[in-house]
Amino acid sequence: MEVLFTPWRYSYLTSPKSGTPGGCIFCLAVTSNNPSETHTLFRNGQALVMLNRYPYTNGHLMVAPVAHEARLFESSAASLRTLIRLTAEAQRILSDVYHPDGFNVGMNFGEVAGAGVADHYHMHIVPRWSGDSNFMTVTARTRLVPEELDVTFEKLQPHFAGVGKDIFELDE
Repeated sequence: MEVLFTPWRYSYLTSPKSGTPGGCIFCLAVTSNNPSETHTLFRNGQALVMLNRYPYTNGHLMVAPVAHEARLFESSAASLRTLIRLTAEAQRILSDVYHPDGFNVGMNFGEVAGAGVADHYHMHIVPRWSGDSNFMTVTARTRLVPEELDVTFEKLQPHFAGVGKDIFELDE
């Protein structure tokens, strides 16, 4: 049997899981003064966009409310509007930069539903390409992500810097 060492996953496996806002990756991104350290591409008063540190594919993003909330129904209308507008804008930016053939967009609520951060809900935006599943995922339960996170951050960050407040204005 082949052994594939993945030392970059060790910090994830042994890190404290979010049970308190201080340990929550989204709350840390909200309060951080270093967006590149938290891989936060965009943040305003209602929501943020950040890279998934353990992506399914290149460009795997997460959009989360600023407020530490576990369920959609706990959010304000303004937060929900911002969340869906940022999800749409993130999908547009990923389309422009990576040209994927499709997307998986979704949310998991609670650990039993697959939420890695169960007490701070978030939307996943995963670009997909024809043929992006390969034997490694099926036979070795391992994903191959060819681009490093810092490279992905550098590619996407300028596009999110151009996101203006006009995308959040309601159509009348």
